[in-house]
Amino acid sequence: MIDIPANWVQKIQNIDWSKVQESVKDYGPAIKVLQQTWSKESLLEISQGKLFVPDSVINEAIAKRIPAGGQVTGVTIKSHANGRMDIRVETKKVGPVELSGEIKEFVHNGDKSYVTYRVRSRNIPEHGLMSWIFSRISLSMAERMVGHIDMPDNLPVSIKHNTITVDYSQALAESDFGKTEYQGHKLTDMIEIEGATPKDGGIEFDTQLNVPDDVKKALVALLKDKEADLQESQADSSASSDQQNEN
Repeated sequence: MIDIPANWVQKIQNIDWSKVQESVKDYGPAIKVLQQTWSKESLLEISQGKLFVPDSVINEAIAKRIPAGGQVTGVTIKSHANGRMDIRVETKKVGPVELSGEIKEFVHNGDKSYVTYRVRSRNIPEHGLMSWIFSRISLSMAERMVGHIDMPDNLPVSIKHNTITVDYSQALAESDFGKTEYQGHKLTDMIEIEGATPKDGGIEFDTQLNVPDDVKKALVALLKDKEADLQESQADSSASSDQQNEN
């Protein structure tokens, strides 16, 4: 395994795409998972060691994890330049609950995946609510890098004083990303997450993309396919708009 060079994307224009697609045609499932997980921009950021995910993206992912009719009706985060992350929880029973704290660790390395938060509050709400909140925040934050992870019934959450640790390693292993391999290489071994820091308007993840030589072409093909899909979508949208204007 080697670190992918940060400047490898500059060579894309010189690649024979027909040969690349021919070489990866037997690995459709893996390529499909990668396409669903990474955009061109996020893949480039990950390869360069820093991925910035806006709060709006994380909040949208969290919203999809809140079941209708439950006691919690909304969870949103707001990141700040000083490294703090504010959390607002809307509940039917006690109204809004507001917390503020720090991300002490955000780790994915092989089969080890966990997040640790330090809540800056003298008395945090009851543990059941905290487990519910932070389990959903953790998986939503990881989603931009490792794809969607289903919420298990028994996601391990440890609360000691004001420190909350969420272990999402097993949940990730059972996800599409976790179960997919390319030429014998697990996708979960290709990416490492070394930390996460709240910034103004979003969270910056420290990442490392470990990619063997035989996978590089597949990742390049991913970028090309994404570009083609976007151009096709834009062309369809433009044609539809032109047709409406004619009518």
